[in-house]
Amino acid sequence: MEIKEIEHGTWSDVAARRLLGRLFETAIAKADPLKILSAHLPEPPQGRCVVVGAGKAAAAMAEAVEAAWPAVDLSGVVVVPYGYGGASKRIQILEAAHPVPDAASEKAARAMLDSVQGLSQDDLVLALISGGGSATMALPAAGLTLADKQVTNRVLLKSGLDIRMMNIIRRRLSGIKGGRLAAAARPARVVTLGISDIPGDDPAAIASGPTLPDSDAAMDLTPILTRIGHLLPQAVVDCLSRPLTVRAEPLLTDFRMIATPRQSLQAAAAVAREAGVDAVILGDDLEGEASEAGAQMASLARKRVDRPTIFLSGGETTVTIGDGKAGRGGRNTEFLLALAQALDGAPGVWAIAGDTDGEDGANVGGAGAVIDPTTIARGAAAGLDIAESLAGHDSGSYFAKVGDLIVTGPTRTNVNDFRAILVIPQA
Repeated sequence: MEIKEIEHGTWSDVAARRLLGRLFETAIAKADPLKILSAHLPEPPQGRCVVVGAGKAAAAMAEAVEAAWPAVDLSGVVVVPYGYGGASKRIQILEAAHPVPDAASEKAARAMLDSVQGLSQDDLVLALISGGGSATMALPAAGLTLADKQVTNRVLLKSGLDIRMMNIIRRRLSGIKGGRLAAAARPARVVTLGISDIPGDDPAAIASGPTLPDSDAAMDLTPILTRIGHLLPQAVVDCLSRPLTVRAEPLLTDFRMIATPRQSLQAAAAVAREAGVDAVILGDDLEGEASEAGAQMASLARKRVDRPTIFLSGGETTVTIGDGKAGRGGRNTEFLLALAQALDGAPGVWAIAGDTDGEDGANVGGAGAVIDPTTIARGAAAGLDIAESLAGHDSGSYFAKVGDLIVTGPTRTNVNDFRAILVIPQA
């Protein structure tokens, strides 16, 4: 990852950008499956071990399992978004679409269900689950088609609903999520290793919970249908209008969280403090509209500090597009552009925001961006109007033109968004 260093006649700009880049890299490294997964593995089974999984970290997780268990009888299949694959000798790695599922998503889900058939009590199903898994294993529930799920996903992505509610809907429409994958593996033991991208780290919400019971199965979704039902296929509306039928037999499953947003924030805070900067973790569950969150954070950044201080936060904001045409942008770049607009060139403030998976929305072209006190002035010099870019949800184009997009490529992990605001005391 390279963050452009811009000389403005002060040393602090280069130093600030370097520190922000180090913190983002630290947050990602803390969630690297190749470094952390082996410590969380259960005892190898007496029989077979079938590995299944989905999400942006699934391929790296599968590679880590193979490295840790060279003598175990391993097989299975995991699915990742296109571009997030890897090399695995015993576990099949498939790729499918994200955030809107495609035919490969349905094929992968069926392959996972097939792989756990006919197992015994001596066998182990090791499920590797991370963010981004919901779209890549999209098996329609009875009465639905893949096209129904595709339309629904597109509606959800523009709806402004938070990630928890989106996953409740996805579980309701699925033939594999909400514990159905674990149910298919009976009587084998199921152990799930999870990397959280969910505010609050609810295990059942990561990739819509394929190995855990659906605690929201009886939820009344009428308020959601009132809001977006007119945009959904009738078969989807019918499915969401009735509660799920949940099998009473308990699932024999063990869930182990191996990486979380808070752990990554804590690792970044430690690096900041080693550099002589005070670090304040605001929380790992920031939600709400990205532009509103950016404007609110500006008031925090304007507060006087006695020492260099960095404010860290995680979570997942939303961007409600509505019926208007959206430009090139994601929730992190929109957060930053709104922050820059509210700061209006205030001296001594730098910030970074990015998705730890390496992609801030499918059309941004990067993981996120960086702002400094000259962001608005440099944008104006490039012929950009910050208000117009925000209104058109075109923040990615703005940062691309001023040279401040962060491009990492797929990181093969995902602990959601990372935000850091650095405030330097002014004389």
